[in-house]
Amino acid sequence: MENEKEYTNGEITVVWKQHLCVHSGNCVRGLPSVFRPKVQPWIEVRGASSDEIMEQVKKCPSGALSFYYNKDKNA
Repeated sequence: MENEKEYTNGEITVVWKQHLCVHSGNCVRGLPSVFRPKVQPWIEVRGASSDEIMEQVKKCPSGALSFYYNKDKNA
């Protein structure tokens, strides 16, 4: 898929689909230790627990952010 990037912490992988992003800022305001728009790479999945990241990703209004458990993808 075009403009899709993945960031993993070993347990989960966050998928960012740039073409869907509406830049609402929910992710940055909710978890600034992970979602850092002025830094590359802008998603630092080691900045919070997997549970915290998953909860924040679920709040993405556009669907640009999603996640999966690595064990499920490799099963």
